Amino acid sequence: MKFWRTVSVAVIAPLLALITSAEEVEPVELNAGDEAPDFTLPGTDDEDYKLSDLLKEGPVVLAWFPKADTPGCTAQCKSITKDGDLIREFKVNYFMISVDTKDDNVAFAEKYGADFTILSDETKDVAKAYGVLSNKGYPKRHTFYIGKDGKILKVDRNVSVDTSAEDMAKILEELKVDKVEET
Repeated sequence: MKFWRTVSVAVIAPLLALITSAEEVEPVELNAGDEAPDFTLPGTDDEDYKLSDLLKEGPVVLAWFPKADTPGCTAQCKSITKDGDLIREFKVNYFMISVDTKDDNVAFAEKYGADFTILSDETKDVAKAYGVLSNKGYPKRHTFYIGKDGKILKVDRNVSVDTSAEDMAKILEELKVDKVEET
């Protein structure tokens, strides 16, 4: 009997390894100049957002965050809410984005008075396409700046949660993104 268990383990283990490795997705790392993966995701304002449609209006900023209502993500949301006027000086659509459910993101946005839309990638497909999904299943805190042509202008992989909005505005300035004309 021990012989058959040994044979079974010896035969099954390599097969399981093959099956497991076939399911693993090769991680991507997007950088400036790469094409930004298109997506359609629901927002906290009950609208669906398609990247290719947003780009017709101008550049897009996607601020990935790990988990709603955690200390760092709360600080980031508060920064973007408090100093969002700095970002709104530019002709840009900007969003926070996570793999949380839409309901969780709606509650998060309401709790902290977010005056911008938070997108929900519940399937994690977009997080995988952007190469931000960690081994723990949460997105890494990266911010993507995407030009009107759909190309990534910059990826900030060192986001400071407390100065997120200020830093976004500074990067938009460095990227020479058009400003909103005063009337």
